Amino acid sequence: MKRRQFAVTAVAALFGTCLALPAAFSTFAADIDYGKPGTPVKLVVGYQPYYTQSWSGVVMRGKKFYEKYLPKRSEVEFQIGLQGAIIANNILAGKQHIGYLGDMPSIVATTKQDVADVRLVANLGLAYDQCNTFLVRNDAPQFKSDHEAIRWLDGKTVAVPKGSCTDRFAQATFKRFNIQPKEYLNQNIEVITSNFRAGKLDAAVMWQPTTSRLVDEGLARLIATGKSVQENDGGFLAMRADLIKQRPDVVKAWLQGELDAQLYIADPKNASEVIKMAKEQTTGFSEKVLWNSLYGRYPDSAGGGEMRNTMHYTFTPQALELINRAAAFLYSIKSINVEKVRPEAIESKWTEEILKERGLRAPIAEVKALPASQAPK
Repeated sequence: MKRRQFAVTAVAALFGTCLALPAAFSTFAADIDYGKPGTPVKLVVGYQPYYTQSWSGVVMRGKKFYEKYLPKRSEVEFQIGLQGAIIANNILAGKQHIGYLGDMPSIVATTKQDVADVRLVANLGLAYDQCNTFLVRNDAPQFKSDHEAIRWLDGKTVAVPKGSCTDRFAQATFKRFNIQPKEYLNQNIEVITSNFRAGKLDAAVMWQPTTSRLVDEGLARLIATGKSVQENDGGFLAMRADLIKQRPDVVKAWLQGELDAQLYIADPKNASEVIKMAKEQTTGFSEKVLWNSLYGRYPDSAGGGEMRNTMHYTFTPQALELINRAAAFLYSIKSINVEKVRPEAIESKWTEEILKERGLRAPIAEVKALPASQAPK
């Protein structure tokens, strides 16, 4: 646990670095030689098993769908990031070539073209409760509805990792309900967990699977999600532009495997296998907690619903709307210096071409909540 706490703290520091990298840092981000099309390639992939919405990366590592499409004798190394900012930094630095990211670090990475050119090439999913979940202390009042619970937050102490999707969701919710917290604190996952345990927080906004772990451990209660206020969250697949330029065969190959991974996750017959892979690639989470984070059903009164994640795969109008809204928020808090993502940073042609070839349309699949009787014991 101490190792994980250190790592999360380091990530928080790196998030600031990602927003304002020193000029000398760019010397590490020169174009990389990936070889000629058709030849074996060596890829380093950053992914987040600790963020449920990006679990297609977990499945890609576990099932190795990419092997079917990449040139023979290619090598792929997966590197875990506890938060998307560290992956964004590694892509910018040329230490990773492909990254599975939440919406906020995805957008930040695309705005740092003075360091390296990063593009978004696919959507990992859109949901209401993968990042956007309100938790309250366990001894908070029993609320009749999610809206009643949200109004209770007025004048309370609330924590989020600022600059993340949780921050965007919290501030949008406060604005909608005209809520003014007593304190609005910037805290990472481990500090939020410790403060719930110590009774120092009234509420926090957290992402899955940490949300499910805090609920399972009895440290907090889920009282509302993005569904409560129709505020969604999302994840995206990022690639370095030099990889895209030099190796279109690799880009398409990876995205073919990514499509397979998203379809695999959405098939309820594969739920137990997905959870086993997630368990193998994480520490500190039980299979039950991991299952609840993607396949569990939370009460309607707390913002729960039948739909846990929708695989848009390509850049649908809904995915683009989220990118625009998230970019505007990042600009408003001075995390980026542009109001919109540059058009060339979103490369939709790859996914659109693959969908056409395979006779599919976006959204390609939906991850629906499964009966509690199917959950691991």
